[in-house]
Amino acid sequence: MEYISISEVAKKWGLTTRNVQMLCANGKIEGATRLGRSWMIPKNAQKPIDGRTKVGRANADKDMPLPKKTPFLYMSDLYSTPGTADTSAESLSYNHEAQVLFEAEVAYSRGEIDKVYDSANYLLDKHSGFFAVIGAGMLLAMCAIWKGDIAMWRKAKIHISEAPAKNDDDREVMQLAISAVDIMLYNVSSFPKWFQMGRFEPLHKDSYPAAKVYYAKFLYAVAYSVATGVLKIPGAEGLYVMTSVPYTIEPMICWASEQNTVMSEIYLRMTCATVYHNYGNDDEAIHHIDKALELALPDKLYGTIAEYCRILYALIERRLAPLDEEAWNEVKRLHKIYNDGWTKLNGNIKGQQIIAKLSDQNRVVARLAAFKLSDAEIAARTNMSLSGVKQAIKIIKEKSGLSRDEFAAIL
Repeated sequence: MEYISISEVAKKWGLTTRNVQMLCANGKIEGATRLGRSWMIPKNAQKPIDGRTKVGRANADKDMPLPKKTPFLYMSDLYSTPGTADTSAESLSYNHEAQVLFEAEVAYSRGEIDKVYDSANYLLDKHSGFFAVIGAGMLLAMCAIWKGDIAMWRKAKIHISEAPAKNDDDREVMQLAISAVDIMLYNVSSFPKWFQMGRFEPLHKDSYPAAKVYYAKFLYAVAYSVATGVLKIPGAEGLYVMTSVPYTIEPMICWASEQNTVMSEIYLRMTCATVYHNYGNDDEAIHHIDKALELALPDKLYGTIAEYCRILYALIERRLAPLDEEAWNEVKRLHKIYNDGWTKLNGNIKGQQIIAKLSDQNRVVARLAAFKLSDAEIAARTNMSLSGVKQAIKIIKEKSGLSRDEFAAIL
């Protein structure tokens, strides 16, 4: 058989070499063979159908399976190099459903919530395949957080629970998806036991990058709940429990880096930074923030960074503002939208009034007080005077109407 190179195929088909590389990697060019770092393609190979054309859409309507068995395509190795999110999306043009889902997930990471909302509803309305419905339902739930819309939140969970599951493994994925939605509000009660143990056997390996992200979030949420006294676990109490969490997340970061799963590495690093910051190790927190920014900035994934500003605002500002003031201003703008929406939705779900109008400094004080640190310990952690801490505690009590032991409810 006669073979030609990627550059020759790209010229022949009117595509970029990157697009052809992605088609080869995704197994969409019959007979393509990898030799070292290069691909050799049969001279008579047929160009895959573009999913954006009429014929491509017709094929997508036949429930064309996604190229990866995961609701989060952008956490897989389909997106393997910083700065290539849009090119990776273009490489999925042979599969309209996959391209819409991938583009919506990237749009979410950029904070383009209206676009995410439209794409999620499009996928749900067209009766997409199982993983696409799960992905679209989770995106809709994420939109609900940004918009503070409890009706949208409930609708999203219904869509997930009605995904066209074919077997018990699919139903386990559905349960995990609903739990992953709940973890956005620090609710850890619905995770399946197998997942709580860090066992991912019911999932296809394509879902492992996303599973690791949500497992890291689960561990952090459990540690947070224990540290604030909301969750009681025999033999575990106080902020010290959080110090063990990085021993699990750090190896997952190495795995994500080795697998070239850009998005999962960003989330894992930011979650790990949050854990380090909460128990006072800002040097390690900054290390992971810097690495995450290095991955996120080429594709302007400001929405993802903005999510973590609820805890890491001061550190992110310190690292990002001198690096790229325009990027920081956009992250700051998105953070306000996300924070207001999160606060409104969380309050409605819990039936509590949650305060959004605390200053950044007072929010830090409230969190440390919720971790049961004394006024003197808070002063040492924040470089505030003791009288300044006492005044902050007084303001927080007045604004929230809660006692110090109840501060976790407003965070």
